[in-house]
Amino acid sequence: MTLNACILLKTVPLQTEAVLKKVRSLVGVSKVFIAYGRYDMVAFASADAYPEIRRLTGEINSMAGVRSTETLVEA
Repeated sequence: MTLNACILLKTVPLQTEAVLKKVRSLVGVSKVFIAYGRYDMVAFASADAYPEIRRLTGEINSMAGVRSTETLVEA
């Protein structure tokens, strides 16, 4: 079963472009784009299991320039 995730990111002002490039390069991320509003960026990812989604969101959360994330998972 493949899990699809939508990861909403809040970034540090003026670091959004750098975060965008880093997130875009991650394995499992299929699409990422800048948004305007409550969140600064939206990433779409897929994985075979929840631990992989957890690892991916943990990797994103540890990036310089990322303030916080919220992950929505569709099973």
